[in-house]
Amino acid sequence: MNLTGRTISNGQAQGSALVSQMGISFFGGVDPETGLVTETGHDLYGQSIAGKVLVFPTGKGSTVGSYTLYRLKANGLAPCAILNRECETITAVGCIISDIPCVDLLAIDQIQTGMQVAVNADEGIVTITQSPCLQETT
Repeated sequence: MNLTGRTISNGQAQGSALVSQMGISFFGGVDPETGLVTETGHDLYGQSIAGKVLVFPTGKGSTVGSYTLYRLKANGLAPCAILNRECETITAVGCIISDIPCVDLLAIDQIQTGMQVAVNADEGIVTITQSPCLQETT
């Protein structure tokens, strides 16, 4: 399945999707030294965003969040790509200065955690290459 959106930050990446139904505040909500979501009550609390295709509706919080994304990248703990329903300035700037591919204006409800996703932000195309594993019950 292909989704088409708007390029925010160029680049290409592929990886496993980590999907949140909530906005993310990188400053105070993600630890740049561990890559873990630390915001109490967040649906991704305690999970690592490192190397994931991070999918969330929109960003929130302080403008220092852009620098937090940069620190995550410098520490090797950044997501490999970011996909949003609507990217706001904090996330956009963070992706641009950190060379993280970012696409928005996407129907992110089509993406589930664990799906394998290829992001071609140069073209604004997101391809879901594999569905998450389904476990059989006996």
